[in-house]
Parts: sequence; C-alpha cells; structure tokens
Amino acid sequence: MQQRRAYSQAQATQPIRVRQYPPQQQQGYRPPQPVPYAYPVPPRPTQRIQPKVAPRAKASNKRVYLWLAAGAAAFMLMSCAAFTLGLGLVYGRGILPGVSAGGVSLGGLSQTEAPQKLASEWNLLRLTDGQRSWRYTAADLGISLDASATAQQAYEQGRSDLANVFGALIGRVETQPIIHVDTAALENTLITNADQFSQAPVNAGVKLENGQVTTTPPQNGRSLDVAATIARLQQDSGTALANGRLELVMQAVAPAVSDASPMVEQARRLLTSPLDIRIFDPITGDSVYWSAQPDQWANWLTADPDPTSPTGLALTTNDAPVRAYLAAQSAVLDATRYLNYDEAVSNVQQAIREGRTNPYTRVYHHDSQYVVQPGDTITSIAWDVGQPYLYIQQANGDINSVSVGQSITIPSPDNYLPYAVNPDKRIVVSISQQHTWVYENGQIKWDWAASTGIPDSPTWPGIYQIISHKPNAYAGNWDLWMPHFMGVYQPIPGADFTNGFHGFPTRGGWQLLWTNSLGTKVTYGCILLSNENAELLYNWAEEGIIVEIQP
Repeated sequence: MQQRRAYSQAQATQPIRVRQYPPQQQQGYRPPQPVPYAYPVPPRPTQRIQPKVAPRAKASNKRVYLWLAAGAAAFMLMSCAAFTLGLGLVYGRGILPGVSAGGVSLGGLSQTEAPQKLASEWNLLRLTDGQRSWRYTAADLGISLDASATAQQAYEQGRSDLANVFGALIGRVETQPIIHVDTAALENTLITNADQFSQAPVNAGVKLENGQVTTTPPQNGRSLDVAATIARLQQDSGTALANGRLELVMQAVAPAVSDASPMVEQARRLLTSPLDIRIFDPITGDSVYWSAQPDQWANWLTADPDPTSPTGLALTTNDAPVRAYLAAQSAVLDATRYLNYDEAVSNVQQAIREGRTNPYTRVYHHDSQYVVQPGDTITSIAWDVGQPYLYIQQANGDINSVSVGQSITIPSPDNYLPYAVNPDKRIVVSISQQHTWVYENGQIKWDWAASTGIPDSPTWPGIYQIISHKPNAYAGNWDLWMPHFMGVYQPIPGADFTNGFHGFPTRGGWQLLWTNSLGTKVTYGCILLSNENAELLYNWAEEGIIVEIQP
C-alpha cells in the first residue's frame, strides 16, 4: 500500500503533457481524395501438393522377413521329408499306399498278396464310349493279365523312380497293367455286340407345338469303329487299360433326312385324330384299342427316305417312343400273353406311311402247364385244350400216358398260326352242330351246313389258319380228289398231310361222294362243303385267315 501510494505521489508531481495527434486524426480534418486508378492484380500462385512417400523399410526388417521365410520353407521340407521317410519305413516291404494297377488298389500289399488280388479283381473290364459304359469279362474280350509282372511293376513305383515317390506315398500313381490281347477274340466280341454300343441317327421329323405342326432337327448317330478300337489297344495296351477301362472309338453317323418340312402338311392331317392301335388276340378273337392322343404321338413322328414318293420322303415314327408306349400298355395283358414289339412297332410305322391312324398288332401266347385230373388221357386233354394230341405228346417227351397230379406242357396255340393274321375275317366251324359260319368285319357273311371227320379219323378242334390253296388236291390214303382244297392244319407233326376245306370229292375219276351227307360226320378229318360254297370260300379266304374249329 505504501508503494502504490508513493507511485501515485510521483505521478502527481509530473507536469501535464498534451498528446498531439496527426492532422488526419484532428477534428475537422478532411483527407485529400485519391485519384482513381486500376492496379493490376498479380496472379495467385498455384499450390502443388507433394505426394507422401512411405518411409523405406529398414534393411534390418528385410533380413528378418527373409530369415523367417527361409525357416518356414526349411521346416516344411523337413516335415515332408520326415513324413515321407516315416511312410517309406512303414511300407518298406510292401507296395506304397498310393499305387494302383489297372484300376485295382494295391497299396500296402506284399509282392505275394498283390498278384492274388489282381487275379481275383481284374476280371471285369469297363468299356465306355465317353457317355455310356458296359461291363465285360476280360476273358470275353480276349484279354489276359500278367498279374505277377504287374505287381512287381507296382512295387517299384516310388522306389526305382524317385520322381514318383511323393505321389506313391500320399498321392495316387496308376501303374500300367502288363496284358496280352487275343485280337481275334476281341474283334469277335466287339462285332457281335456292335449294335449295343451304337446309337442310331435320328432323322428330321415333325412335332405338334401349341397346336401347330413344326419340324424337328436331325441328330447324328454313332457307330463303333472296331478296327480303330483294336488298333488303339494294340498300340499301347497298358496305357489303354491303365484304369481298367477301355475307350471305344466311335464314329459319327449322319441321318438320312435333314429336312422334314415337306411332311408338315401330311402330319397336320394325321394329327387331327388319335392313334388307335388295335391289339388283336387271334385265339379268342377279341380286340382292345390303345389310343394315343395327337399331342402324345406327334412326338413320335419322323421322316424316312422314300424314292417312290414325289417328295422323296415318307412320314413314319421313331422306333423307341412307340416301343416304350406299347411296353407300358402291355401291363394289362395277363402272364400267358405278350406282344412281339418288333412286329408291333413295324405295323405302327407302316400305318403312318400309308396315312392311317388305325394300326393293329396281334397278341402271342406262351406255352402253358396243365395238371392232370382224374379220368384224363392225352387224347381227352388235347380235345379239351383244342390241339391235335400228337403235338402234346411231342412237347412232353413223346409220353404215351399221364397220371393224376402230373404237370404236362401244353404248346402255345401260336404254333398253328404261321402266317400274319387278318383281324377282320374269321371262319368258325362247329363239330357238334356240323355247321360253318364265315365272318367279315364282325358280321356273318355266309352260313352253311358242313360235314367233319368220322370218329375214327376226327376233325380236331383248335385255332388254325388257312395255310394253302390247291384247285384239286389228291389224298392218296383214300384215293380221293378234293376240289377247291384249302389246307388248315397238319394232324401229324412234320408229315406232308393236311386237313382242310374242300367240295364233294371224287374217287377213281368218276365216283362223286357224300353229296347227300352234308350235316353229318362223313370225312376223314377234313371239312366238307358243297362245291358252290367251297368255291366261294376258296376265292375269299387268303392264307392267314383264322379258322376256329369248335368241339
């Protein structure tokens, strides 16, 4: 406080000074006005940004990284070497674990065990075309393996060739088998089964798409080149069969028709209707119809070359889809009946060629078994099943008698139908009524009295066919000439003797027989008609017409 007070006293003793201001700050002062003048503005310097540079790693860091990498590599090499050495010690007396020969794994087996395994397992080879494969025995292909030499070669893998040691130990090494090839046997097997390996080309066809008929493109087929396949095997059999598989050499097969556009209009007309396949049983005379709708069977259509056609083409169907359809439908048939698919497919294709949608095919029958009942004889059984008894004897080892409970074979009734059948014509003969009815398209065409065989030489019941036509046949056993003769069946297997239809016979060239006996049993097994009726039937019934003779 004394100091501050002293300071104040000192200040108080100083004289008072007046502060002077420059003229521009004095009151009432007006500065002079500047003369207008435009001064140029200097350009602004461009600022350059220098990129930042990472500081260099120190040399000492580089050396550290290099030492670490080298150490890791050395560790890996030492580990692999140790692992390889360990496996080598374990498999020192056996084949290394990754070794196979001809597709058979031999790892760990001794030189005694390996040949045994090869001999037992290298007996099936796989043939392949790159897409499909088939199994065949080596013997069927004429190929044999030297199991001992192959096993020795497998044992040396990874030992004699150090380059393979790693693969033989922990990888996979395929040893070429040492084999011998019988080219003649191989060629025979390949030729015999060539159809199995081949794929048929597909001709251009047509299809129904959204209600419109359009064309389908052709497809190449493939066929087996037998010579090239054998040559490949001969060139280096070990390599060709190294993995137990033989690659077949296939060659392309071009389709016969590459453009089906001329068939579009014909297909359009046909595809307005279902394809109604009539399945006809000639034994029962019954028919069923399997109907494929247009949108289904349109996909079966194709075109084939046809030099007789103005377009050079004919519309038909591919084999495979028709066959598959028929096989599926056949499930409704009982175990005694079946279709011949080759015949059925051909019938469908022929109908389409002819511009029809109503093909038919027939049913076939297997042999059957019959258990003998009390009172049965071979003759009575044959009469009941409708077959000449000598055929049943022949089918059962030429037996002369049967016993109760014995099972005997009844031959298929198809044995008596050697010709193609006509489902729209049928002749029915009744032995008990001594009468004949002739049917066409399900309607009776003719209805006649008839005569059949006497008891000592009967007409045998069964389902038969017209098998021959002779204007005037001669029966030497009875010295008979028979006009308008049509053979129906042979009562004795293999004999040149036939029972059939005929008119009134003559004997000795002048004696006319049985003109007043129609309607009674007078013949020696044939079916007698009047001369007029026999002639009508002779001209109407071609070979193959079904003849049903009822008891």
